[in-house]
This record gives sequence, C-alpha cells and structure tokens, in this order.
Amino acid sequence: MDANELLKKVRKIEIKTRGLSSNIFAGEYHSAFKGRGMTFAEVRQYQYGDDIRDIDWNVTARQRTPFVKVYEEERELTVMLLIDVSGSRDFGAVGPTKREIIAEIAATLAFSAIQNNDKIGVIFFSDRIEKFIPPKKGRKHILFIIRELLDFTPTSQGTDIATALQYFSDALKKRCTTFLISDFIDEHDYSKALTVACNRHDIIALQVYDRRDSQMPNVGLMRVADLENGRERWIDTSLGNVRRAYNKWWYQRQQKMTEIMHRNRIDAVSVSTDEDYVKALLTMFKQRGVR
Repeated sequence: MDANELLKKVRKIEIKTRGLSSNIFAGEYHSAFKGRGMTFAEVRQYQYGDDIRDIDWNVTARQRTPFVKVYEEERELTVMLLIDVSGSRDFGAVGPTKREIIAEIAATLAFSAIQNNDKIGVIFFSDRIEKFIPPKKGRKHILFIIRELLDFTPTSQGTDIATALQYFSDALKKRCTTFLISDFIDEHDYSKALTVACNRHDIIALQVYDRRDSQMPNVGLMRVADLENGRERWIDTSLGNVRRAYNKWWYQRQQKMTEIMHRNRIDAVSVSTDEDYVKALLTMFKQRGVR
C-alpha cells in the first residue's frame, strides 16, 4: 500500500471511528470500564456501617477513637489491544475482510480510551509476538496505531493466542483493561494462559469472523487454501456430509471457546464481518456498566 493510499485509509477510519467513540460510545465506555484500582484519599472518623477492614489502627490509637481510611477510584486506565494478525484475518467472503473490521473496532476502542484519558497500547501477534506498542495517550499515538493496523505485515501466518497472553502477562504488571481481538481459529490450547492473564487483568474477548468461516456454501467443486499454512485442496461442497462435517467442526470450536470464556468469567462478543459491530459492542458495554 503506497503512502497516499494509506493516509487516505487512515483518515477515513479516523473520521468514522472517532465519531462513533464521541457520539455513541463515550458514556457507555466510561460506565463499562471504570477505574478498578483504589487510591488512598484521607482518613475520617468511623461511622455506622463502615467496613471494619478500613480502620486505620495507627490513627485510631493516637486519637483514641475509631478512624477509617477513605479511598477514591483510580480513574485513569491502561487499555491494551491484543490483536491477531495471522493469515486468516485476510479472509473475506461475505462483507469486508476480517482485517478491515478488526482495524475499525480497534480504532473505535482506542479513540474511546483517549477520550476517557486512558492510555492505549497494542500487541500484534501471530504464532509469535510481531510487535509491541507501549501504552501512551494522544491522537498522534492513536493514528500511529491505526496505520499499523492497516499496513502491518507479520513475519508469520500462524496463530498462537497462548504465546500472546504469556508475553502480555510478563510485559505488563499493572492491571489493564484488555481487548483480545481474534477470529480464535487456533489449534493450540490457550486456556491456561488465559486463566493466568485473567488473574491480573480485566480481559474482554472480541471474536471477528466471516460467515463462511462458520458455514460452507453449496457451490460444487471448490479449491480452498489455508491462509495460515498455505496448504490447498479440492473439496466437493455439493456433498451434504462434507458440509455437515465442516459445520460440526465450527460448532465444536465455538463451544470450546465459549466454555473457556465462561470458566474464566470473561465477557465475550462474536461479530460477523457482515454484521453491525457497533450494536454488539454497545450491548457488551451496557451489560458491564450495570454490574
């Protein structure tokens, strides 16, 4: 992609996603991702109903009357985007490619974060760590992230979510609000790495898939290629047992992913490339905001 074309695409995404984050997501994002940390503010005399665990015993001893510590919410968050850049993101049979939708979702979340005065960082991963962009604030930083989302070329085409989660857990010690964005087509077991990451961070899973990932069309003899390993083969999609086997494979994969997310109490959203991701994100934000 040449520089002029890239700049046009960056500008187009900026206009669309910044508008979404300003006009639609601003309040919902703030409610859904309130600061989870608490910082000490002051001490005051104990009042009926205060939690005895908050008693400041040193002040209480000096004043000879109970005093409690008062905390305030730590408003500023660090938001991390863990983005799958494996070969399968370039697939797009129904609607835009997964790459395009992932870029829009990531940009919308990034603009929502900086409008909330949060820092935003990114980890691009395939079956290895492709790039780490440390968390920062500001429009310039967001535009750099969008350019990378559109134009970044990974060194590998495979997928290993566990590797990304392990790197993330080691690299960021402070609690983060983290969006794991992938189609989750991964032959590796990422459940243990996800459990470890969840113990420290607030993780939200966003699955972006193409409808043809989930259902094979009846179009007769068709040559297919695996975008991650390059293998090609001919299949006869007119055969009912072939389509049923493929549909079963997808269903079982989705069931496994759902079980992993449920076990770790992770909010998860699945969005098809031909669906409105705005509605799906808003629903998730609202559900988190009322907890």
